[in-house]
Amino acid sequence: MAEGIPTGAAGRAAQAIAKAAAYALMSLFALMTVYPILWLVMNSFKTTREFQVNQLGWPAAPTLANYAEAWSYGEFGKLFPNSLLYTFGATAGIVLLSALAGFAFAKLGSRATRPIYGSFVIGILLTVNTLMIPLFIEVNLLGIYNTRLAVLVVYVGQGLPMGVYLMTEYIRGIPTALVESARIDGAGFGRIFRSVILPMVLPVATTIAILNISGIWNEFALINILVSKTELKSLPLGIYKFSGSLSSDYGKQFAALTIGMAPMLLFYLAFHKQITQGVSAGAVKG
Repeated sequence: MAEGIPTGAAGRAAQAIAKAAAYALMSLFALMTVYPILWLVMNSFKTTREFQVNQLGWPAAPTLANYAEAWSYGEFGKLFPNSLLYTFGATAGIVLLSALAGFAFAKLGSRATRPIYGSFVIGILLTVNTLMIPLFIEVNLLGIYNTRLAVLVVYVGQGLPMGVYLMTEYIRGIPTALVESARIDGAGFGRIFRSVILPMVLPVATTIAILNISGIWNEFALINILVSKTELKSLPLGIYKFSGSLSSDYGKQFAALTIGMAPMLLFYLAFHKQITQGVSAGAVKG
């Protein structure tokens, strides 16, 4: 005759308590992450006067005037297409060139492979601040300053070190026998890359794309020195205009920030399953 709660019931109760505590903790962290975004969007519909009076409550009379004025003053109609071009154009270039280089480094080795691969990997250690002056001088010497080409080339170059590293390590895990079999069947390296390698590197390609899309969309420092014409700038530079004379006009500031943030939020909501699967499947094995 046992007294108290049986061991099995006690164990299940302890597991239930631990599970509830874990969910409560995760919910708290989720709230801490989501609330600033909701707060920003909520206050973007308030006038500056209403925000100063009530910073935490819902807008009493929501207005879209902040968005209209922010879009006009920030010249987002010109900058938005540029951000799309720079983000997705550079990301496509990074993924494709990383796949080509990774294939060469992983499966087509030569005596030059190690030093060339090492030069790419070293690039991971270089920060944007250390590259700004050399890049500015270089684009001027090449005669491409104040062009979209300069921005795309620099963004692709900035993303290649990590992309080449991830892609090379991933392709090394692909059985070499597949490449050798294709060679025996008479396929050239171009055909092998298209038919064998590309379909197999989609997971890590997704990972590389995710790492670059958000970073390029929000990039500010490099493009600020690469172009000076308004029609060539991107959204972050348009948003920066609201830190000057409009720094106390909170309604327009919040609207501008929401405009800049919304595409990335929509991108995540639309492709969150693919993003999660890509990050999981694209992890490099040690």
